[in-house]
Amino acid sequence: MNVDQTDKHLLHIIQSNFPVVRRPFEEIGQHLGISEQEVLERIARLQQAGIIRRLGGLFNSRKIGYTGTLCALQVPEADIDRVSQIINGYPGITHNYLRNHRYNMWFTLIAPSEQHINTILNEIKQKTGLADLLNLPAVDIFKVRVNFNLSEVQNVD
Repeated sequence: MNVDQTDKHLLHIIQSNFPVVRRPFEEIGQHLGISEQEVLERIARLQQAGIIRRLGGLFNSRKIGYTGTLCALQVPEADIDRVSQIINGYPGITHNYLRNHRYNMWFTLIAPSEQHINTILNEIKQKTGLADLLNLPAVDIFKVRVNFNLSEVQNVD
C-alpha cells in the first residue's frame, strides 16, 4: 500500500493531537486541506491495510474503578482462530496476541472487579475447552507514550 504525505500527517494527528471536538474528522480535514469525508475514507483504507489497528481513546482504568489482568493460554495451533474469536468477543479485552512460548496466546482484560474478571475467565475456559489459563493480575502499571516518526516511512507492502 502506498502511504502518501497526507496519510503520514493524518496518522501523526491521530496518534498525537486528536482533536476533542464535536466534529474531529472535519477539523482534521481542515488542518490537512481535505474534506471530512476524505479523512474518513483514508482512515478506513489505513484500517483495511492493517496500518491502523485501533482508533480510540486511552484512559486510566484504575481511576474509574476498573482492574486489569494479563492472561495466557496454551492453544493448539489448529484452534488459534476459534479461541481468538471467543476471547475477542469480550469488550474488556484490550490486547490479544500470539507468542512463541508454551503459553502461546496472551491477552489483557479489564473489568469492574476481580470477581467480574474471574467470571469472564471461567466463561473463556468453558467456551474454549482450555482449562490451563494463567491469570497474572496487574500489580504495577507502566505506561509508555509512543509516537512514531512517520516522516521516514516510504511505502508499506
